Amino acid sequence: MDKNGKLYIAGHTGLFGSALLAAARKRGFTDIVLRTHAELDLTDRAAADAFFEAERPDYVIMAAALVGGIKANSERMADFCMQNLQMTCNVIQAAHQYRVRKLLYLGSSCIYPRECPQPIREDSILAGPCEPTNEGYAIAKIAGIRLCEYYKKQYGDNFISCIPANVYGPHDCFIPGKAHVIPSLIMRFHDARERGLPEVAVWGTGKAEREFLYIDDAAEGCMDLMENYDGAQTVNIGVGHTETIAELAELVKKVVGYTGELRFDASKPDGMPRRLLDTRTADAYHIHAGTTLEEGLRLTYRYYLETEERTCTLS
Repeated sequence: MDKNGKLYIAGHTGLFGSALLAAARKRGFTDIVLRTHAELDLTDRAAADAFFEAERPDYVIMAAALVGGIKANSERMADFCMQNLQMTCNVIQAAHQYRVRKLLYLGSSCIYPRECPQPIREDSILAGPCEPTNEGYAIAKIAGIRLCEYYKKQYGDNFISCIPANVYGPHDCFIPGKAHVIPSLIMRFHDARERGLPEVAVWGTGKAEREFLYIDDAAEGCMDLMENYDGAQTVNIGVGHTETIAELAELVKKVVGYTGELRFDASKPDGMPRRLLDTRTADAYHIHAGTTLEEGLRLTYRYYLETEERTCTLS
């Protein structure tokens, strides 16, 4: 990459986009184009085209998305599918039309089939049914990854994609009913500690396993791919191990300083039983996560305590 080239980070106010912005600046990129959702609605094809025509970015990182936890995904399946499809199609088509030199599209580990050999290889996409609770979002993300492959094959566009493990960290969504598991647990344990509640209920059995990737590590991995990877196949980025939700809850409880009891609500869904990514491709490009889960949780909780702006919108 030419670090004097113009880089557009779509979704720079969100969890992933804000970390990508910091990583790009740290690596010396100075001509970075940014638009908030209020300034540019990427679900609007005409607006997206006008932006690309005016700005002519050399590089694009597509981090804009409508995101949410298991509750939001299952209740708003149409919104999560349609809005993410619209943004994906509009950005990829505009990047092709206005000859973007390289584009990185961010997928999600939730796109892999519910029942999948572990660790999950990149070629497992569409090898089986998606997890039902987030199928709409997953379909939109699968479409984006496949479109990058199709544009590369048909037109020669340098469009790549990656699939990070469950990311978390500063700028995450801390809105009840919309947040993912880590911010949800932080909010619940913090509230319980402040109110002196004797127990905290956690969704599911606690047996589901997830791989948690601190957002700064994920962003650095993405920048490494932008600088060094031109392959057609998507690339997993992870940490190489999982924690059960029960283990995660105990660690969040420790970080927050809550001393009450945990109660697992088995009437609520667990989601996919286990999700561990095969990261051999990333390993070959020396992409490794350096932040431990406890360290990352402490940084995330510090952000939660220090910030008053806890919005969760289309980023």
